[in-house]
Amino acid sequence: MRVAAWSNSSPRRSGSSYVVRLSVVDHERYFDHTWSEVLVDVNEREAVHVPLSPSFWDRCSELRSAAIGRWLIRNGVGSWPQGGPPTVQLQHIADNRFKLLIDHRPAADESSS
Repeated sequence: MRVAAWSNSSPRRSGSSYVVRLSVVDHERYFDHTWSEVLVDVNEREAVHVPLSPSFWDRCSELRSAAIGRWLIRNGVGSWPQGGPPTVQLQHIADNRFKLLIDHRPAADESSS
C-alpha cells in the first residue's frame, strides 16, 4: 500500500516529528482492531514497535515513530516542498508486521523501454 510521509513541524534529525499516513481503505483492509501495536521493518536488522493510539482507529490513521522518521531521512525523503509530501510503500508481511520500502516508480523515459 502507498502511504504519505508527513511532518508536524520542522524536520528533526531525531525523526521524532514524522509520521506516515494511511488511506481509510488501507486502514480498514490491513489493520485489525484488536491490535495495540504493529511491527514495522525499517531495514534488514531493525523492526520497531509502533503503538496504535485510540485516535488511529477513529480519525487519525498515522503510524508515529522516530524510527520511521529516521528511515525517511536515511532514504532521502525526509524533506519536501510544502504541499507535496513523498509517498513510500508499506508492505503487509503477516499479522501485525509491515515493511517500509522506497517507492521506485520508473521515470517517464524509463517506462517506455
